[in-house]
Amino acid sequence: MITKIAGKLIELSEEDATLSIPPMEYQVLIAEFTRRHLQSQVQKEVELHTIHYLDGNVTSGGRLTPRLVGFLNTAERDFFELFCSVDGVGVKKALRAMTHAVQDTAVMIEQQDTKGLSKLPGIGPATAERIIAKLRRKMPKFALLVRREMPKATDADVREGVVEDTFQALMALGHGEADARQLIEVALASGGKFKDTETLIQEIYKKQYGS
Repeated sequence: MITKIAGKLIELSEEDATLSIPPMEYQVLIAEFTRRHLQSQVQKEVELHTIHYLDGNVTSGGRLTPRLVGFLNTAERDFFELFCSVDGVGVKKALRAMTHAVQDTAVMIEQQDTKGLSKLPGIGPATAERIIAKLRRKMPKFALLVRREMPKATDADVREGVVEDTFQALMALGHGEADARQLIEVALASGGKFKDTETLIQEIYKKQYGS
């Protein structure tokens, strides 16, 4: 199983990226959101987290072709695999649909925004309802991802799992989902170091009450 690939990005099209890893060149399928982030990286070294699957249908006389799908980080890859697990979606439709940041799509699912999801390429009302029914309760950790455009703490400053644990703690304290998510995003944007839930919650209430 190929889970990560790194090399020089020598070509970028609407549907895939070609990476040179001498003496080989690899074609990696990408979503539109990923393509936009790679536009400025052509002829530079890049790293993509990948899933490896077989495309085709041998039962109808076809052949199986190995494919790589690439993502900017592991969170996007995890989200994509969940998205693909919904009946009627699959790899190709999921790739077409990923035109927004994972966080934005996760928020639509979490808030049961059927209309918003239906506007994604290839996702109609019926598929949107299936996505919400299957994935809604799995979205908090994705909805809490900090956008790449926002000032944020580095990965080294926020231990894996702290954000999700803090979200659950705020919910237990009586905050609603949207409120808890907003409080965490504001705290993370401060650029502080949050090694555990306690320090992140302290920063949240410091921001909220100014103490």
